[in-house]
Amino acid sequence: MLARAVESYFQSYGVVLAVAVAGMLLVTVAFLAAKLIAPRRPVAEKLLTYECGIDPVGEGWSQTQVRYFLYAFLFVIFDVESVFLFPWAVVFSRLGYAAVVEMAVFIGILAVGLLYAYKKGVLHWEGMETTGRRSRTPAGFTRVTPGRERVPV
Repeated sequence: MLARAVESYFQSYGVVLAVAVAGMLLVTVAFLAAKLIAPRRPVAEKLLTYECGIDPVGEGWSQTQVRYFLYAFLFVIFDVESVFLFPWAVVFSRLGYAAVVEMAVFIGILAVGLLYAYKKGVLHWEGMETTGRRSRTPAGFTRVTPGRERVPV
C-alpha cells in the first residue's frame, strides 16, 4: 500500500516534469526554426534604432528619473494588496485567527512601502500648494466661502 502511494506521489511530479520539458523543447524548436528560416539582409538603415519613424538623434542612453520607479513601486503595492486582500476577505470566516495575524503582517509590509513612497515625496502632486495660502481674488469678483454668505473681498 505504501509503495503504491509513493509511486503515485512521484508520478504526479513526473507529469509536471514532462510538461516543463515539453515547454522547453517547444521554445528551443521555435528559436532554432526562426534562426534557420528567417531571412537576413542587413542594411545600414535596418540596423538603425527605430523611434516611431523619427531618425534617432544624440546618444541612445538617457537617464530615467527615479519618479517612474516609484510610480511602478506604488502600483505593485496596491495591485498586490487587491489581489491578495479580496479573495482573503471572501473566505475570512473559515481561515481562523492565524490568517488574521498573517494578513496584519502583510498589510504592515504594505504600509511600510506606502510610508517609503510618502517619505520619497511620490504622493506629492506637481502644482499642489501645501503652504495653505489663499490666492488673491481678482478685482471685481467676490469670494464664496463655504457655509457663509457671499463676502466682498
